This record gives sequence, C-alpha cells and structure tokens, in this order.
Amino acid sequence: MTLAADRPAPQRTRDDLRVEADTLDVARMTLERARDHLLSLQDAAGWWKGELETNVTMDAEDMLLRHFLGILEPQRTEESARWIRSQQRPDGTWASFYGGPAELSTTIEAYVALRLAGDGPQEPHMLAASSWVRANGGVERSRVFTRIWLATVGRWDWADLPVLPPEMIFLPSWFPLNVYDFACWARQTIVPLTIVNALRPQRPLPFDIDELLTGEERPAATGPFGTLDRLLHAYHRLPVHPFRRLAMRRATEWILARQEADGGWGGIQPPWVYSLLALHLMGYSLDHPAMRAGLAGLDGFTIREQTPEGWVVRLEACQSPVWDTALAINALADAGVPGDDPAMVRAARWILDEEITVAGDWAVKRPDLAPGGWAFEFANDLYPDTDDTAEVVLALRQVDAPDLRPAIDRGIGWTVGMQSRDGGWGAFDADNTRKVATRLPFCDFGEVIDPPSADVTAHIVEMLAAEGRAGSQAARRGVAWLLDHQEPDGSWFGRWGANYVYGTGAVVPALVAAGLPGDAPQIRRAVEWLVRHQNDDGGWGEDMRSYVDPDWIGRGDSTASQTAWALLALLAAGAHDDEATDRGIRWLADHQTREGTWDEPQFTGTGFPGDFYINYHLYRLVFPINALGRFVRLGARTKEQSVRLGARTKEQSVRLDEERKGR
Repeated sequence: MTLAADRPAPQRTRDDLRVEADTLDVARMTLERARDHLLSLQDAAGWWKGELETNVTMDAEDMLLRHFLGILEPQRTEESARWIRSQQRPDGTWASFYGGPAELSTTIEAYVALRLAGDGPQEPHMLAASSWVRANGGVERSRVFTRIWLATVGRWDWADLPVLPPEMIFLPSWFPLNVYDFACWARQTIVPLTIVNALRPQRPLPFDIDELLTGEERPAATGPFGTLDRLLHAYHRLPVHPFRRLAMRRATEWILARQEADGGWGGIQPPWVYSLLALHLMGYSLDHPAMRAGLAGLDGFTIREQTPEGWVVRLEACQSPVWDTALAINALADAGVPGDDPAMVRAARWILDEEITVAGDWAVKRPDLAPGGWAFEFANDLYPDTDDTAEVVLALRQVDAPDLRPAIDRGIGWTVGMQSRDGGWGAFDADNTRKVATRLPFCDFGEVIDPPSADVTAHIVEMLAAEGRAGSQAARRGVAWLLDHQEPDGSWFGRWGANYVYGTGAVVPALVAAGLPGDAPQIRRAVEWLVRHQNDDGGWGEDMRSYVDPDWIGRGDSTASQTAWALLALLAAGAHDDEATDRGIRWLADHQTREGTWDEPQFTGTGFPGDFYINYHLYRLVFPINALGRFVRLGARTKEQSVRLGARTKEQSVRLDEERKGR
C-alpha cells in the first residue's frame, strides 16, 4: 500500500493553477493563450478571415444554379449533398441556425438538392423531410425565393409568383419603389431578378416534387400592394411591352457595371447567383468574361474539407476579411500587443491597400461626398460600409506605422457624410428608410431597407470619440439617436448581431467613450438589464429566436462572443469589480479550449433579423480577447493604485509615529 505522502506530487497544469489564482491572474493566463492563438491565424499577407457559416440553402441553390446552367458535375454534387445530409436533423428537417427550429423553405431547398443528387423519395431521411414539409404547409407556404428557384427548374408556376417588372430600372431615385429605395443587398438582387422574372425560364428537373405539395391554394396578396401585383401580372400578359427590351438591356448594363474584381456582385451570394442567371438569359455564354469570372469567383467562396464520411463542400454566403482583420487588430491592442509589432504593422498595411477610393451606389444619396472607407470583403469597391470603416479607423489608430493618417481622415470624412437625417447611421446607405419597399408581396424574406441601427451608430460614435471628436455635431447627434432608441427595459436592439446583448454591448462603451458617466441612468439601466440576463453558469447567450419571439430576448446558451459583449459593456460602465463581471470572466476561463479559442456552434451574427443568420468563426476568439484584455488592464491599474495607496498610507503612519515620539 502506498501512502499519499509516498506518492510523487502530480504535475500542476496551467488549468490547475487557475483554480487557485484570483480572477485577474486567471484572466491574464486565459488572455495570453487566446492572444497567441489569434496571432497564429494571421495570413502571411497580413489579414485574418474566419469562416462565415450559414445554412444549407447556399449549397442547395448552388446545385440548382449549376443544373440550370448545365454545369452540374458529379463529384461536386456528391460532396455538396454529403454536406447537406450531414446537417439534417433527426426529425428530417433543416434549420436556418444551429439549435433553431425546423425551417420550411430551408428544408424544401435541401430536399430538392438531395433529389437532384440522386437521393430517392422513399429513402427514410427523405420520407421524414417530405412528411414534415407537407404537414407544415408544403411548397405553397414557402418563401418567394424558394418558389423562384422551383420555377426556374420547372416545378412551380411563374404566374403564381409576384411580378418584378424590369421597367422599374427607369424610375428616378426620388420616385417610390425605385431601385435605390432598396438596401444595397436587396437592390443588387432585385435588378437581375427583374430580368429572370420577365423571361420566366424553365430548365426542368428530371423528377417531380409532388410529395412536397399539399394542393392547397396560396393566399393571394391583399390591399393596395396586392392590387398592384395583379395589375403587374396583367401588364406582363400584354402582347406588346414597348419598353421591356430596353429595360432589360439597361438592367443588364447596370449589372455588368457592378461586377467586382473577384467576379462577384456585392461580395454576397444572392446578387451573385441571380446576376449570373440574368446574364445567361440575356445571351451571355458561359465563356463570356463576365460569366467566366463570376463562376470562377464562386470557387473562392467554397470550402472543401475531409470528414469521416468523406469530402464535403459548402459555400460561404459572404467573406469578411476586412472586418475580421480590424477586429483582430483591436483585440490584439487590448491584449497589450504593441503598435509596432510586425503582425500589427503587416495587418495595417494590408488594410490600407483595401481602402475604397471610388464612388458607389451610396453616391446617389450623397453625390458631393468624397469617397473613402472600407468594405467587408476582399472585393466590394462599390459598397463600402460605415460599420467596417469605423472598426478600421479604430484599428489603424492602434498601429505605429507611417502614412496611415490620410486614409483614417478620409474614412472619417466619408463616414460622417453618411449620417442619416435622424442622426443615426445605416450600414451601406444614408437615409435608406422608405418603408414602402417592405410592403411588396415579393419582399417576404429578409430586410430590404437599411435604416440606422444602434450597433452601427454606436461603433461610429465610439470611433469619433476615440478621435477626440465626441463634441462634434455628428457625434452629439449620434448620441442623441442612441439615447432615443434605448428599449424600455434598458437594452438596445442588435441589427447585425444577436441581439439585445450585441446591441447593448456596443452602445454602452460608445456612450461612455462619448462622455456619458457610468452612473448615468441610461447606463445603469443597461447594466441592470445585462445582470438580470446573466446565465446561472456565469455566461451570457441570446438565441436567434429573440428576433421573432420576445420570450427569447436575452435568453440562450452561454457563448464566448456574447459573454464578451456583455463584459465589454459592464467594464465600460465601471463594473470591473462586480460579481457579474467576475463570473463572466471565470466563464471565459473555464470554457477556453487548449488551443486558446472557444467552441461556439451557436450562431451569433445576423444577416436578416428573423430570417438569415451567421456563425462568424472568429467572433468566438476576438471578442473574448477584447473583454479579457480590458479587464486585465483595468485590474492592473486598480492594483497599481492600491499599491500606491498602501505605500502612501504606510508613509503617513511612519510620519505620524515619528511625530508622536517627537512630542
């Protein structure tokens, strides 16, 4: 028998030490590991890019596009189908985000893609899917975009879809429902779809999908816009359309003028695939440079990887290298990486080369504004956005490198010029707030306008404050907008991230940076909201269902990114020593992986609230680094102050003792 005293002492691991250390030491160790992991992910060219994971509609629509164009290849089809199958849930359905409820249109598109790949309708996984689809309304209840795809492959009647006349390309920018009334992502999708809608092509699938139909009629649109749609259907049936061919040529020219250097449109999937469809229908062969570049560009958005079941391919809906790189620089700065570190300088140099110096669609509303700023993607020169630009400016300010200031100043000037009349900022356009566009029968999926949002406005206010411009008119108007849009419960809505945790996590640091004291009523109410919604495990999480179901607001499994957003707000508000902050930091430390990152299958990024969501794979790393770095910095400052205070107290005690002895 070996006594405990006789056994060799076990090696104490870094994780063991965390148990004994105070929260500041725990945070410091966690931060170091995360910082080193982030540095290891930098590309040699200077950028960072995490995967943007969405849902299988990207892959299903890619297969349908390739079928339509006649370029569907067996290997890619099987690898894509393998990925789609891997995402099916036990009940036979697919969701639009991890852990979310079954989603009808997503399930229909995935099912049709698998049929195209050769899966038979009587196979168990297919029977489960089709049964669920019929029980939940069938194709008849699916969204417009799903039925458009089915119409192109001969499995839905074009006459049962809303009409988008190409003649709308002639409407002036001041007229309601002109193309610039729509957000940039919707605008670039709608223009090519007007061509597709006018020509109504069919390249039939080699099978029927009767098993997805209920036979029930889809309810007709009502009200003024239902009447408008019926009139447009009547116009479409006329034997002569005097302006149609001219309109389609004008729309084609509009599309070609907006093709980016990577071959895509807007750096996102929807306008990309519909533009390829439209050009093909207008007679552009697959060998035409525009078509060839567009199809080749899609390969750059394709991820191929080995799995235990074999190779899979999946398509990213978008890519975010500029956004990710700016976030990474800011995170590393919070982690204490000096501004002259080679990684920081290399990243800044890459970002500098990505500056946009040409006018885009934003100039329709701001014709006299000089270009500047940055976009989200590798190539999207016509659509810079204010959110990216604010984060880039904040990042470049952290780097010690010459010649950065002119680009920073241009970015600030452009961003300030994009402020909307009400004082807030939208992402891509100024004053893109005409809600009439949202009422069209066609617009049943996703946001189609780009009004100011709390998270974007907050990032810009924070940027202006960092530049010493908190007192400027633009910043003051932005602060007023944010205060006016605080929710009654103390939170802020998150447009581009989930959801109220994201909005509140962005707004509180911005308001404090702009001069609002941490004990201001608006800040205290926000802090109280965050504390009330902290999970029992110490983290924070908010499910995507919060966009459509108020019961989910502030509720969800704890995630690293959302815990970090909450901590950033608490730290900015002065809650460094509070129990909620301590528990949040401990949650991050306890859930860090050995590589230095965090597992986060949950989706915390938002494309369209209520409809389309994103898992930014770098969010789980950069935002915890921000929070941990700021916590460590504040804690070190507090310790230093305590040491100084203790030294002064001891000095005073010695002096008083000497005075007593002297008496």
